[in-house]
Amino acid sequence: MTTLVTGATGNTGRHVVAELVRRGERVRALTRDPAAAAGRLPAEVELVAGTHTAPGTLDAAFDGVHRLHVTVTTGLAEAGPELVRRAVDAGVRRITVVWGGWVGPAEQAVADSGVQWTRLEPQEFMSNTLAWIDSVRSEGVVREPYDFASALVHEADIGAVAAVALLEDGHAGRAYNLTGPESLTPRERIAVLSRAIGRDVTFVPITHEQAVDRLTATGVSRADAEYVVGWYAAPSEESTSVVDTVAQVTGRPARTFEQWVAEHAERFRTPDAAARYQP
Repeated sequence: MTTLVTGATGNTGRHVVAELVRRGERVRALTRDPAAAAGRLPAEVELVAGTHTAPGTLDAAFDGVHRLHVTVTTGLAEAGPELVRRAVDAGVRRITVVWGGWVGPAEQAVADSGVQWTRLEPQEFMSNTLAWIDSVRSEGVVREPYDFASALVHEADIGAVAAVALLEDGHAGRAYNLTGPESLTPRERIAVLSRAIGRDVTFVPITHEQAVDRLTATGVSRADAEYVVGWYAAPSEESTSVVDTVAQVTGRPARTFEQWVAEHAERFRTPDAAARYQP
């Protein structure tokens, strides 16, 4: 059976693809730019052009697909219900969805789809640490408004859980809170990063307003920026508490932040590392 993975080159989608391929499954990857994706995904993956935010254009992508993985991204709140309807009408019988932080229209459409579904509710991605690259390389500092702990989860573990839920029985109708094996503050993460790159990195506090302005300068709306920074200002119990869902579902321990840093350390060390890196 074929699995369609949307957002196939994104932080989590590429790990879903890799895990499915590792298990010998047929994978169709939905991407805006198949030519660029060809160098970033396994050669045996079938690449199709498109985006899940335009479900009316995906009839060919759904042809012969029995399983679907969706990552909720900007724009899917509006398109999500149609995406799910078209997928089910085309014959999809099992869906996994990485939520957008709450149960919105797309997530609810999956739950109401009438087919087997599993919702993945990861807490903060370890890859958020990549936002520190420029300031670490140029100044040896990390600027953040808060120093609260976060139960960061490795994106590959999200992909591994998604693959299990797509391929194995016993996960239908479940919502899985996903965390890593430890809850770390930014200062603690910086200490791990400093050891890995062999350079002292300093934590520099900034204000809530400065953090919001920093996000809006990248094109994020003020409302979304306030939401993101507010999440760090008042972390939920779920975002700070470690759970063993990854181990329960996959049969192996969740990856540590130290492992994540070892995989990406070169990007923080040298000015030209980012240009060489291909995720």
